[in-house]
Amino acid sequence: MTSLAKLVHFDEKGDDRGTLVAIEAGVTVPFAIQRVYYIYGTRAGVRRASHAHRDLRQVLVAVSGACTVLLDNGARREEVRLSRPDQGLLIERLTWTELFDFTPGCVLLVLASAHYDEADYIRHYDAFIHTVRSVGA
Repeated sequence: MTSLAKLVHFDEKGDDRGTLVAIEAGVTVPFAIQRVYYIYGTRAGVRRASHAHRDLRQVLVAVSGACTVLLDNGARREEVRLSRPDQGLLIERLTWTELFDFTPGCVLLVLASAHYDEADYIRHYDAFIHTVRSVGA
């Protein structure tokens, strides 16, 4: 069985001054990056996301701290703990995603394949399951 989690590893360059991680569209991220945002200040017990996208692809990177990501393709679920700034999680289209268990000070960077488009969101789980079944994903 293939894992839903597709981890992307970023090369680290460092010396006694610190570490640098470069992220490049089409090289370390398998799509052209159209939008970048980050999530921080998430309080204990809060769940974020709880939606899927029809076409958007994303890479999530915990640049500081950690959080857990639930991935669901309509047939099975998998949880991934993000806690390394040199590693990203590729989320493909039509994947229900929930973010939770944020550590204090967590900063989650999101690299997206398209600009914000409300029409791309599937915000209700039942609608997500219906969409997945109708497209045969």
